[in-house]
Amino acid sequence: MKRSFIREILESIDDETISFAGGLPSEELFPLKDLKEANKRVYSNASNLQYSRSNGLLELREEIADFYTRDGFITNAENILITTGSQQALYIIAHYFKNKKILIEEPSYLGAVNIFKMNDLKMQGVKLYTDGIDVEYFQNLYKYIKLAYLIPDFQNPMNSLYSQNKREEIAKIVLQNDGYIIEDAPYSELYFTQKQHSISSLIPRNSFHLGSFSKTLSPSLRLGWIRADNEILKEFIKIKETIDLHSCSLAQYTLKYYLQDKGKYNKHLENLRRVYKDKMYFFAEALEKYLPAFRFVLPEGGMFIYGSIKGIDTFKLVQECMKEKVVFVPANQFYFDKNISDEIRFNFTHSSKNEIIIGLQKIAAIYKDIKC
Repeated sequence: MKRSFIREILESIDDETISFAGGLPSEELFPLKDLKEANKRVYSNASNLQYSRSNGLLELREEIADFYTRDGFITNAENILITTGSQQALYIIAHYFKNKKILIEEPSYLGAVNIFKMNDLKMQGVKLYTDGIDVEYFQNLYKYIKLAYLIPDFQNPMNSLYSQNKREEIAKIVLQNDGYIIEDAPYSELYFTQKQHSISSLIPRNSFHLGSFSKTLSPSLRLGWIRADNEILKEFIKIKETIDLHSCSLAQYTLKYYLQDKGKYNKHLENLRRVYKDKMYFFAEALEKYLPAFRFVLPEGGMFIYGSIKGIDTFKLVQECMKEKVVFVPANQFYFDKNISDEIRFNFTHSSKNEIIIGLQKIAAIYKDIKC
C-alpha cells in the first residue's frame, strides 16, 4: 500500500503553488453565511454537545433519506448510516467483506484501492470507457466474484459518466448473481445537464450507495453516509463502533439546521453547477490553447478533466512542475497493477481563471523542455 500522492502534494505545497491536483471544491462558493447561521443554532442547546447515536442524528438521516425519495429511490432513515466522510464508509464496507475478491474500474480512486488492500480484498480491474465499464468483461468475472466497486457519476479520476443502458445491464448482472455493488457517488449532484438515476435505485437490496457533503458543501464537515438495506446496516454499525462511537455531532447538527430550508441547498447546488460548468469550459479552452498535445473528452459534470499526452512520462513531468509551483496528478497513481505513464487528471474547480492560465502556461513550457 502506498500513501495518497494527492495527500502528499497537499501537505507539501504552499500558498504560492497553483494546484490542479486535489478534488477541492471552490472556497468562494462555500455557503458561509448560511452555515454560520446554522452553526449558531447548534450552540443554543447544550444537549447538542452531548454524545450522539452511532448511526447518526435521526433528523439528518431523515433529510438524506428524503433526497433519495424525491429522486424516486424510496428510502427511510433506517436505510442511512452517517459516517465520517465517505472514506470511512468505504472502510466499513471493505472490513465487512474482508479477504474476499472485488471488481474495480481501471483506473480507480486511490483512496478506495488502499482501503481494499488494507482489508485484504483481492482486486480485479475492469476496463473503463467514457460511458462506463466493459460490461461483457464485467459479467464474465462478476458471476464468480459477486462484489464490485463503481463510481458511475463523473468517475474519479476519468470523469466518465455511465450510460443508462450500462446502468441497467449492471443491475441485471448483480441481481442474477445475487451479489453486491458499492456505488460511490460524491459527484452525482455536480451534473451540467441532467442527473442520472443510480444503479442502486434499481437494486436497493444488493447495493451500498455512498454519498458525501464534501464536494457539495464543505470537505471539513467530514460527513458522508451509506444508503443500504437496514439489516446489513446493523452489521456496519458494529464495525463503525470499533472506529468511533459516532461521527461529529456538531457537524451533524449544523447540517440538520442548514438542510431544514431545502430551498437554500437547492440554490447552492444550482450555483455550483453553473459556475463549475463555466470553469470547465474555460479550463478546456485553455488546455487546447496552451497544451494542445493533451487529448481529452469534455466532461458532463464533476470536478476533473482527464486525458493523455503521448510520448511523455507524466510522473516525471509533475516532478518538474512542482519545482515551478504548479501540480497535477499523474495517472499512474490510479492504477493498482499497471504503470500507466502518459495520462493526467486535472482539477478545474478550485483554481481561479487567472491561476488556470498561469498554471497551464507553466506546464506547457516544462513539457516543451522535456520533449526537447
